[in-house]
Amino acid sequence: MSRIAWYFDPISPFAYLQWPRVRELARRHAVDFRPVLLAGLLGHHGHKGPAEIAGKRLFTYRHVTWLARQQDVPLVFPPAHPFNPLAALRLCLAAGNTPDAIGAVFDWIWAQGNAADDAAALAPLGERLGIADVAAAIAAPEVKAQLRANTEAAIAGGVFGVPTLVVDGELFWGNDAFEFAQAFLDDPGLLDAHEMARLAALPEGARRG
Repeated sequence: MSRIAWYFDPISPFAYLQWPRVRELARRHAVDFRPVLLAGLLGHHGHKGPAEIAGKRLFTYRHVTWLARQQDVPLVFPPAHPFNPLAALRLCLAAGNTPDAIGAVFDWIWAQGNAADDAAALAPLGERLGIADVAAAIAAPEVKAQLRANTEAAIAGGVFGVPTLVVDGELFWGNDAFEFAQAFLDDPGLLDAHEMARLAALPEGARRG
């Protein structure tokens, strides 16, 4: 039985686009859903998010819109992006971090285009999830601690972005890497193929362009 974890942050439209396939995957395999703070990963690795880079921002938004149409997935950008995702991340955890809760948060932000940057914005969604006081729920020490632990575990495991599927310790980053992850699940020897094994054995500096 493969060990699978899915690291995500609802700030990422690519995580939203990958979510339906991850949810389907979870019907066949045990998947550990792990909300993490993307800003924490980027800060640790010294990266910027796509929306923080001039030129890349517009391309990313256009690409996401095109992909959503290709996948026949509803997409409406929230009022502001990037936004502070802490409240949405903590709501996932406070609501049990179940597929239904995660899906509801994604839909609230990306299918309906709602704000999600504080408790007030998320209050209507919280009611649907059975949480009357969103502010109190997302401020709970155990919720904050779990999000922090998830993010620290992601960093320790080498995760550098979202969405990332980790299958038996191997990282598959990005919406477009889902098929690669699925291929590895189907054939655990995939990464031992000659060229992949050779590249993995190269010194770090030798892989640079």
